[in-house]
Amino acid sequence: MPGSTATPEIELVIEKKNSDGGGGNLPPAGGDGGGDDGKRPRHWKPSPKRYYTGMALGIVSILMFFMALASVFLVRRGSGDWIPVHIPTLMWMNTVVLLASSAALEMARHRLGQGRISAYRNLWLVTTILGVGFLVGQIVAWRQLVAEGIYLASNPASSFFYIFTGAHALHLFGGVAALMFVAMRNFNQAQVTRSVAAEVTSYYWHFMDALWLFLLALLYLGK
Repeated sequence: MPGSTATPEIELVIEKKNSDGGGGNLPPAGGDGGGDDGKRPRHWKPSPKRYYTGMALGIVSILMFFMALASVFLVRRGSGDWIPVHIPTLMWMNTVVLLASSAALEMARHRLGQGRISAYRNLWLVTTILGVGFLVGQIVAWRQLVAEGIYLASNPASSFFYIFTGAHALHLFGGVAALMFVAMRNFNQAQVTRSVAAEVTSYYWHFMDALWLFLLALLYLGK
């Protein structure tokens, strides 16, 4: 009879759907396929502490390097072939320039905290120019020593003088590069804020400032 075959056919169709998972290719309920928890992946933003930690490690490593040089300097200066090097007057002027750059940097950070971006940019530029001026002044001072016949290999005192001032200038050049990077960086797309970048850079710059004062005193008093 016609009605006798309809029921088995309907039962076969229902059994096939159940064996296929009961829903064909429908997506699972409660999720959009974006992850195990049904949520879209979020952009991970690093903690500012990592930048402070990295800067602290860098400063400690540089300090250890110069402390090792200073120890050798103090031991070596007692030798008979030690001829003290007169510090050029220009280097004292360079010291004033470097101190002024640190003051300008702190003023720039203060303006940034007030939200005065234009004033911050101007003072940050002043800091960078003063830093470059210090490096140029160091080169001129070295040329003055060369004109007087004082070279790197003239005697142990001149060797330490060039090594101390040259190594400091090299590390300060890295600070100038950091100042330029912060000035030109687009922080709207950065993983670090402008205030954090400015603060971390200022730590390095002030450290270079203090290190120079220490080296200058060491060279002056160690004669």
